[in-house]
Amino acid sequence: MPSKKDILDLQFIDARHKLIDLAAFLDRLDRHAGPEDFRADSLKKALPILLEDRPDRARAVLESMSDHSTEILPSAPFQGAFGAPGKTSV
Repeated sequence: MPSKKDILDLQFIDARHKLIDLAAFLDRLDRHAGPEDFRADSLKKALPILLEDRPDRARAVLESMSDHSTEILPSAPFQGAFGAPGKTSV
């Protein structure tokens, strides 16, 4: 089993890149005018989970960005997914 140091040695640069990429994405959103969007809100609400000391952060982030509604729609308003809860129609 790899040690914490082994994991850091192998994956730190990749994780650092992803974190900087996310920060740059949020910077780009902030530089542009327009109404707030549920997808950006969903990302921002998930960020504090990353700082929590818990063993299931990935699951918690996924669940925070998942649609937990149980109502069945008669038909899909479009083909695809938004990737965040909050948008019910196009």
